[in-house]
Amino acid sequence: MKQLYRSYNESTDIFKDLENKYSKYIKLESIGKTWEKRDINLITISKDIKTAHTRPALFFTGTIHAREWVGHELAIEFAKYVLENYENDPTIQAYLENTTIYMVPCANPDGYEYSKNHFSFWRKNRRVNADGTYGVDLNRNFPIGYVKSSVPSSNVYGGPEPFSEPETRALRDFVEAHENISIALDYHSQGNVFFPAHDFRHEDTIDTTDMNTLCANMAEEIKKISGREYGIHQGKPPTKLISGSGREFYHSRGIISSVVEVGTRNISDYMDDMDEHVREHIPALLAAVKEVPNYDKKSTITRVDSFEITEIGSNHVNLKWSYTSKEDVFFEIYRSLKDKSFCNGSNLIARTQNLEFSDINLQSNKDYYYNIRVVNKKTNQKSPFYPQIRLRTDPEYDEFSRTYYANSKDTGYVAENLNNNAKHFGVNSLFVGVDENKGISYSIITINVSSLPDNAIIKSADFNLYPINRVSTTIEKYGEWNVGIVDQETMGDITDFDDVDNMKILQYIGRPTSSDKLTQGIWRTWELSGIECECLQKVAKNGQVTLRVEGPKELIIGRTRQMMQWDIGYGKYGYGLPYRPRLEVTYTIKPTVSVLYPKALYTLSKDGVKTDELSSGYDKNGCKIYSTFEFNISSLPPYNETFITRAYFELNSTKIYIKDDIRFHLEFVDENIDKDYEGISNREIIQNIGYDVSANELKNNQTQYFTFDTFSEITLNEKLKDKSDVAFVLKPTTSRKAIKNKTVSWETQNQSLSPKLIIEHIPKRREALPQVENAQLINENGKIKLTWTNPKHSDLKGVKVMKNAYREPYSTHDGQKLFAGMDNYTYDDFGALDIDKYYAIFTYDEVPNYSEPIILKYEAK
Repeated sequence: MKQLYRSYNESTDIFKDLENKYSKYIKLESIGKTWEKRDINLITISKDIKTAHTRPALFFTGTIHAREWVGHELAIEFAKYVLENYENDPTIQAYLENTTIYMVPCANPDGYEYSKNHFSFWRKNRRVNADGTYGVDLNRNFPIGYVKSSVPSSNVYGGPEPFSEPETRALRDFVEAHENISIALDYHSQGNVFFPAHDFRHEDTIDTTDMNTLCANMAEEIKKISGREYGIHQGKPPTKLISGSGREFYHSRGIISSVVEVGTRNISDYMDDMDEHVREHIPALLAAVKEVPNYDKKSTITRVDSFEITEIGSNHVNLKWSYTSKEDVFFEIYRSLKDKSFCNGSNLIARTQNLEFSDINLQSNKDYYYNIRVVNKKTNQKSPFYPQIRLRTDPEYDEFSRTYYANSKDTGYVAENLNNNAKHFGVNSLFVGVDENKGISYSIITINVSSLPDNAIIKSADFNLYPINRVSTTIEKYGEWNVGIVDQETMGDITDFDDVDNMKILQYIGRPTSSDKLTQGIWRTWELSGIECECLQKVAKNGQVTLRVEGPKELIIGRTRQMMQWDIGYGKYGYGLPYRPRLEVTYTIKPTVSVLYPKALYTLSKDGVKTDELSSGYDKNGCKIYSTFEFNISSLPPYNETFITRAYFELNSTKIYIKDDIRFHLEFVDENIDKDYEGISNREIIQNIGYDVSANELKNNQTQYFTFDTFSEITLNEKLKDKSDVAFVLKPTTSRKAIKNKTVSWETQNQSLSPKLIIEHIPKRREALPQVENAQLINENGKIKLTWTNPKHSDLKGVKVMKNAYREPYSTHDGQKLFAGMDNYTYDDFGALDIDKYYAIFTYDEVPNYSEPIILKYEAK
């Protein structure tokens, strides 16, 4: 297998041959010498090599770590693909019209050759250190975040100082000499994950959305080819950060930059895995080439000046932005259902020249993510993205929402071959799968759901885990991960492997996750079906839900582990409380049914008004006969504490003498209905209720129901606010020109059959609680502290604090969550003191209804 990988000299010969064959489009040159005096090859590909440096460029680096051979191989195959297809592929021609490609196929030639010929696991270059050991980790030898080490034998030894190595100096000098580089990709293995650049602070940068989207667009191309899903994770505190990486150096020079970790082994099986990696990464690289002009540092197409939420409802959201007025641009709006998602034609929802947009027909209580960029109409060049908007739509009028987090004390993992499983609960990570040392590992996740009402009816639910170590998954397309609801009566000791292994699973939830779908840095969601929600609802009556997460239980020969690591949110190496396992539930409650009888009913015809008698149809002259009904709804609970969730009108016919095509419409009308024929003929209709009923249908079924549509229910709710009467008119219609002496009588004397307005309603707060008071920011011991005074209200369930560096957070999801609970203070533990930012403080009740935010602006000193 290893012999199929090309040596450094072989790749040099390949590039020379390509240069001879395609001299107009490719140039091979050396940008420096290694410790062992090998040339550091640079490949330039452009539509015209003589003018290559005048176009914005992609900078590709591979195999800076000696044992990670994939970058070197991919560079060879990508160069061959582009050159061999350029003259026949209009897509490649279009992409290279305004773009140049620079590639350093192997940034560590000495180390690569040593790894290939002597010791496969070698990582560093081949410098001779002062203590007689060899090598510097070149990906720790750049200046951004550089950490000096006194252990030269370490695999991550960063050298005596930044740029101490000829290889990194060559990369530095080339990048500094080529300001046209706009995107840089550094290829490594292993992990199947993108690691965009960061600046060692716990704040999103202005280009975080750009980097995430670039990676997501590339990941989508990979998924098209192989079905494999790549993760995206921009390293941030409190996790351990890579120091002195080339990625951060490129980013510090204004370049969109990311590491790409390919595969699940440093040296993949060439004919099986490696071949597939090449096939899936060629279109991914082309997607990056396509974006290069959009990040040209000389571009005049700048991102919008702002991007904000103006309104959120249960089924809609309104957005606005600002931009210096130009006639030759328009705006593209993208909507996604998950964070760090692609932006392409499949989720482009609007092109507009307006500075606002309303997105309608959304689902209630659901997360949405919006991105915006500017497009030049003449050149089609696009701007960078403005930082992404994140929001959650409101619950529907009959819905409540709960987010339940794992209880740390009863959440952990048990391993078959370990004796200290009790110590795995409440700390750091959940390991799930199989390992030759640990054996089989399960995760147990315990969630307290005691606040879910006994009469709750779960409409939808999903369970979410945050994967934090994709690198540990070492087997491609092998095994799957499932989540099951545990029968708590069979549970036993959750820290004992045998008890966990023998637990009865009542129901597995969602779809299982296969190995190639595990994505580091992107939440994994198991969505519950209707049957699974019913199971969850039954178990939740115990006040607690226990879930077992399980993975593959056998290893194939030659592999040592197939183990996934998920965050628990607690402990030294967790990503923080927002990354706890969570169960999100949308539910309604069983409604109260109120049956209202008319306070007045009439029959109106040209002959006059008949009280307490109902008939409809046509009189002897062919004039319409109307039935009218009035109800008083003051017996219902108060408007501010009640939602009408469903309403329908019941009518029972008595005498039917009609064989003709006559239909009856029930109309919701103003309560101040006139009691004369002229007034009823000129009535103002609010809405028709339900569908019309034919005379033939009445013969088949004496009882007819007219069901309120959504608009009518909203109107009925508004009537409840004023405790006003409501009125209805039953009107006959026909397709015939003249019908005479045709009527239907309706039951009024028998109460069980008399007209009824049946209203289903639930207790639910309509209005948000008062805002917090006395909110302020304090710099306390180098940390930003927020304090406030909670409103004194019996319905207060907590306060939520959000942070956003680029806009005032109108949504309770737009930014980074810092706190949710009943305290009156919180800290921004990793907030940078030298960056301006906004904080929003919301109060919430049990629905939850969120108050308008109190906004605090932090201004860096």
